[in-house]
Amino acid sequence: MLDYDKKYWQKGLTVAGVDEAGRGPLAGPVVAAAVILPPFTEYFIKGDSKQLTPEEREEALEEIKKRALAIGTAVVDSVVIDRINILRATKLAMKRALEDLKHPYDIVITDYVKLEGVNCDPLVKGDEKSLSCACASIVAKVLRDKIMEIYHKIYPEFDFISNKGYPSKKHMELIKRGKHTEIHRKSFSPLKKKLF
Repeated sequence: MLDYDKKYWQKGLTVAGVDEAGRGPLAGPVVAAAVILPPFTEYFIKGDSKQLTPEEREEALEEIKKRALAIGTAVVDSVVIDRINILRATKLAMKRALEDLKHPYDIVITDYVKLEGVNCDPLVKGDEKSLSCACASIVAKVLRDKIMEIYHKIYPEFDFISNKGYPSKKHMELIKRGKHTEIHRKSFSPLKKKLF
């Protein structure tokens, strides 16, 4: 997982890993994070966000906070997602996360998303191939989960605490009955079919 980061570190370049959480759900924001690690940081996490339990992600986040030179985050809500589409909203969140770093960088490694206007290396499964990108995936996932836990308190019927806005069976049954919230993505199928 360090090969791609090391390739740039050996050239004296500062790497910013960027990833997102929440492209696929029917509700809630898309969240992006950017992480700059000190050059030649050794591998210190158990995997990217998808490979870790919620508890392991929380532990990893604390380690990332201790080690990172800079961490940037950004949240783009469902209203913007509906207005500009999920891919553009994801890129917007990623660029805002990079701006939030407040630290110079030379190269951006993303999980497949090509960012215009920056020196970007969009790796297929970047969160599995780059330590910086894997760290960003963890930061984004923990932040988004916390946001969805807050929304669960506002809309308990939708059980966002467990499904995080993804189409669980219970979630889909509510949508089929014509129910939705302010944070649902109205442009996403099956909501689009129900609302238009």
